[in-house]
Amino acid sequence: MLVVQLIAVLLSLSLANALPADAGRASSVTTVTIVRGHGYEIEEHEVQTSDGYILTMHRIPYSKNTGNDGPRPVVFLMHGLLCSSSDWVLAGPHSGLAFLLSEAGYDVWMGNARGNTYSKRHASKSPLLQPFWNFEWHDIGIYDLPAMIDYVLYWTNVDKLTYVGHSQGTTSFFVLNSMIPRFKSRIRSAHLLAPVAWMEHMESPLATVGGPLLGQPNAFVELFGSAEFLPNTHLMNLFGAVLCSDEAISQFMCTNTLFLLGGWNSPYINETLLPEIMATTPAGCSVNQIFHYLQEYNSGYFRQFDYGTTRNKKEYSSKTPPEYDVEGIDVPTYLYYSDNDYFASLIDVDRLRYTMNPSALKSAYRMPEAKWNHIDFLWGLNIKEILYDRVINDINNA
Repeated sequence: MLVVQLIAVLLSLSLANALPADAGRASSVTTVTIVRGHGYEIEEHEVQTSDGYILTMHRIPYSKNTGNDGPRPVVFLMHGLLCSSSDWVLAGPHSGLAFLLSEAGYDVWMGNARGNTYSKRHASKSPLLQPFWNFEWHDIGIYDLPAMIDYVLYWTNVDKLTYVGHSQGTTSFFVLNSMIPRFKSRIRSAHLLAPVAWMEHMESPLATVGGPLLGQPNAFVELFGSAEFLPNTHLMNLFGAVLCSDEAISQFMCTNTLFLLGGWNSPYINETLLPEIMATTPAGCSVNQIFHYLQEYNSGYFRQFDYGTTRNKKEYSSKTPPEYDVEGIDVPTYLYYSDNDYFASLIDVDRLRYTMNPSALKSAYRMPEAKWNHIDFLWGLNIKEILYDRVINDINNA
């Protein structure tokens, strides 16, 4: 039954994305429209990575309640898989982390990884063709984050910033700091929500169903890896507005979709927010990003992409991919995790905790809310009081 439900969800999402882009739109829900709709100033900045991807960042430079009150400490927020900068503002001024940080006195920047709704351009490659999608989250760590962080530091004329990541935004943080250690001097502290590194005990049905075939090198992975996966379309806006509203009898379908992706039976899901969530998420990624995570699940390692023995020798000069040196990361780091997280299981987070440099790991907060899931770290009910007040206090005192 679970497999049937999974296939049904994926088919419905794929069908929505396969229809014409002008099939319908309830309203244009973007990071810019959300932030401006709440009366806040927002800026868009573009940066080109060293391998040619053109990324869009969003910035809330100051609070609407203070106006431009001069230089502020900088916080950089990085989204998770299939997500975007919209994650941090969807919940509005009272619950959205970007707004809360702005009210706390920070200059807030939100990144967008290559291939998502806001970063689907390249200096020479078209997103309509396969070469554009020949990347995965390792590339986000070694190309996207360095380009965005360096741009933010240059633009704001500060030496360091605070990093906040969710899900894949935590994975790419570990990649960045294990591959390019010089960034430890540019990040004041890192605050990682639902941290994802080792994934051997991931409980997601997506891994259970797809892992055995797609989590290892084979012809299928080689053939279909460099392709776009679940982009945001105009129809998704309509889908969210019509099927996920409080008045819709079909709202349970939207709720179950999020449960399938993040963890079952969370009482914290904000059903009123579902239309906006479904209008902006999924935001697209490369299939290779999914395949790399499935490799982590299958192998039990946190390591670079496995191309198979022959190509591994060419890429890495070894039969197996090199592991990421998490122990060597020397950035003050705070972890926030929960029991009901399908992607960041307690066993895997414990392995992360015990592997990290003890002098770097400042705190590992296991949330007492037993049903809090992977998605609740973004949009859970009462998230300000349950989690974000603590995160902001940690940032202030780091």
